[in-house]
Amino acid sequence: MDDDADVRDVITSMLEDLGCEVVCAAGGAEALQLLARDEAISILITDINMPGMDGHELAERALRIRSTLKVLQLSGRERRRDAFPMIRKPFSEDDLARVMRETTGVC
Repeated sequence: MDDDADVRDVITSMLEDLGCEVVCAAGGAEALQLLARDEAISILITDINMPGMDGHELAERALRIRSTLKVLQLSGRERRRDAFPMIRKPFSEDDLARVMRETTGVC
């Protein structure tokens, strides 16, 4: 999940190229609603810096809904907390595949 639609589209395409089934949300509240409705969602990929609900709050709230959820955070800035695995933007599809394998076991 990224608040920038263009970035979200690029990341979605990368993940689909890697064989992942992707569900997108434009904001934290929408992401939580999708997660509550769709038990097939196993990984939350979220930007850290977003308006309203940042990626840390989203991840913490999402884990209350599904404690087995894996989380990967994205950021163009330095890490603020070490709670969740992170990949720094910009990144290539190969970078994303490597980090997904290392942190979630997927792709």
